[in-house]
Amino acid sequence: MAGHLTSRSDVYSFGVVLLELLTGRSVVEDEKPGFSEETLVDWARPFLSDSRRIWRIMDTRLGGQYSKRGAQAAAILALRCLNTDPKNRPTMVNVLAELEALNSSNSFPRTPKSGTENHTTKHSSHSQKSATNNNRL
Repeated sequence: MAGHLTSRSDVYSFGVVLLELLTGRSVVEDEKPGFSEETLVDWARPFLSDSRRIWRIMDTRLGGQYSKRGAQAAAILALRCLNTDPKNRPTMVNVLAELEALNSSNSFPRTPKSGTENHTTKHSSHSQKSATNNNRL
């Protein structure tokens, strides 16, 4: 079935996009002299399959402001989406479920950036009134 688009090829494409998000690299890099023509997927695959090496491919522009466990889970999901055998890729429904579970999980605290201060958020006037009323009780 080479050359035919299927739901499993969509999953592969999503895996590539997820890999771009994790690494900060484009799948289509400008040709640079002296660099091999290795694809983003081929370059990243060995790092994705070893949880101790995932950090080497993470986008440095994120400055460590992400959950380490969440990044590992996303990398594992990307690797599953990029499986060379389409039959072994998850369905898009499964991908969505994993992403939703990852997003809603409270077990993935963000790694604080060193040297940053905690900033308080401004509350709406309604929230401030509610807080004031609760303090009166």
